[in-house]
Amino acid sequence: MKTGETLVTSLILALLAKQFLIQAFRIPSGSMEDTLLVGDFLFVNKVLYGPEIPFTKARLPGLRQPRAGDIIVFRPPHVDKDFIKRCVAVAGDTIVYANNVLFVNGERIDEPYKHLKTNPMGPAGYHRDYRGVVPRGHIFMMGDNRNNSSDSRFWGPLPLNRIKGKALTIYMSVDLGKWRVRFSRIGSIIR
Repeated sequence: MKTGETLVTSLILALLAKQFLIQAFRIPSGSMEDTLLVGDFLFVNKVLYGPEIPFTKARLPGLRQPRAGDIIVFRPPHVDKDFIKRCVAVAGDTIVYANNVLFVNGERIDEPYKHLKTNPMGPAGYHRDYRGVVPRGHIFMMGDNRNNSSDSRFWGPLPLNRIKGKALTIYMSVDLGKWRVRFSRIGSIIR
């Protein structure tokens, strides 16, 4: 009887923690290389921006709003799966992305990210350059591997209510091509 109660209590606590505190996430694509690699497993902080309340469209209050530079897990408006990208601008910011250079509010942003592929056309044939203002209640998301990323340049600024949480740390990393653990990445803080 006690073992059954302990199992049920443990399961309920784990489900509550996953819904409101922290969640595991796996990197499925190269859109965030070299910051995050395919096969990285990470924890996501759901408290920071306010977790969703199950079966509603409401959220609990967060500790702060997303900021430029935050790496965020979210569900984009056009597909029913989680993405991870870097927030490069917030509501009210003016974005210009042209010739692989990002300008926010007229200031060139120094970015050490890679442009691995030189294909100037992205998903669905849209051009990768972008100009616009981030509307209220939205943020602008881009992959660090800019030429291999489906991001806000293609589907627009991200509504804040689509955010799952902020990436925290890598708890496991496996090179899937060679099936070996990348021990040097385990425990890395995500920036």
